Amino acid sequence: MTLPTDFDQDAVALRAAMVKGLADAGIPADPAWLAAAGRVPRHPFVPGFYLPADLPDARGLTVWEPVTSKLDYGRWLAATYSDTTLITQFDGEETDWRNPVVRHGGAPTSSSTLPSLVLRMWSDADVGEGHTVLEIGTGTGYSTALACELLGSSHVTTIEIDPGGLERAAEVLQRCGYAPTIARADGLYGYWPEAWFDRVVAACSFRAVPPALIRQMRPGGKLLVPLSGWLYGSARVLLTVAQDGTATGPLLPGTVSFMPARTHAAPVFGNPADWSAGLTDESRPARHTPDRLTEATGEAFHLRFLVQCAVPEAQILTIGGVLHVIDIVSGSAATLAPEGDDWNVREGGPLRLWTRIEQLIDVFDTAGRPGPETFTLRVEGTAQRLLHSQMPELRLPPLC
Repeated sequence: MTLPTDFDQDAVALRAAMVKGLADAGIPADPAWLAAAGRVPRHPFVPGFYLPADLPDARGLTVWEPVTSKLDYGRWLAATYSDTTLITQFDGEETDWRNPVVRHGGAPTSSSTLPSLVLRMWSDADVGEGHTVLEIGTGTGYSTALACELLGSSHVTTIEIDPGGLERAAEVLQRCGYAPTIARADGLYGYWPEAWFDRVVAACSFRAVPPALIRQMRPGGKLLVPLSGWLYGSARVLLTVAQDGTATGPLLPGTVSFMPARTHAAPVFGNPADWSAGLTDESRPARHTPDRLTEATGEAFHLRFLVQCAVPEAQILTIGGVLHVIDIVSGSAATLAPEGDDWNVREGGPLRLWTRIEQLIDVFDTAGRPGPETFTLRVEGTAQRLLHSQMPELRLPPLC
């Protein structure tokens, strides 16, 4: 790859402008992390990535355009030093960045997270000099480089499940002068050879906090984990580990989502029409309409996370204006279809899915629609209890 002769000057200027923009915007990041971002180049870690086109294709699918320095130097460098998440992989498939092609649709499975969120995660976890850190989800290696820059490589362990991505990240980290402990491993189980850790920060989401991570931490250590379920409601929790091995901490404010860990991704549920065919013919008016969960608002995003505790195996999708709720574990299903200004509910199977969802929404409303920062998660062994002073206890699904 041949870059323009003024490339270094361009990259340095854009990196400085990016960091200044983040500082001016008042992102919640420690000044030490902003300073590290001013010293660590991002472009070596993202030689190629995808950006969405302005319009979908004829089928309504997002058109993903490959971006490299060879295809469009200006666009590549400008996007690299913007506060943007850069998608580097879809559906677990490797891309030949020497000859990339346009993609139509697909599920992103790896990316370089937008810099403001990377800095926010490290800051929210209260990571500082002297701490030993386990990073779950190396990705491109950019966030790893930031940690090495501030803490020193000997204090950083990073793990990644994708072998190709990990190999590329390791090569770039070495080329940039960083030498953390790097291993291919499943974040669900942490990395025992380098325990004990002062901090664990996950760059992927789990359905519940993996107990192995808590067991690999020193007492007083802090664990920052994104949580997400099959309804795609998300939260972030910051736990502090006690001497007895329990861990307690608040959900953090804001609406932030991460790609799910590969082993925690939602399963394929089949044909919604097949599930609908098994529903009872009886219907009833819905007491709560689908927009309570599907609106593009922070409250709907948070409420989906809470609802997941009531129906942890449920998934939802909308086809032709009809909302389908499907639970492949119990074999239960529900549909909500519009009828005038109302919605009609049909349910089938051992669980009345929408009834359970409505009951949780009732409790949430009675409590005054509390935000995420008013909830506390307590982890004791395999039990993970979400606590709130005005709501009944909720539980996250148990993990190994």
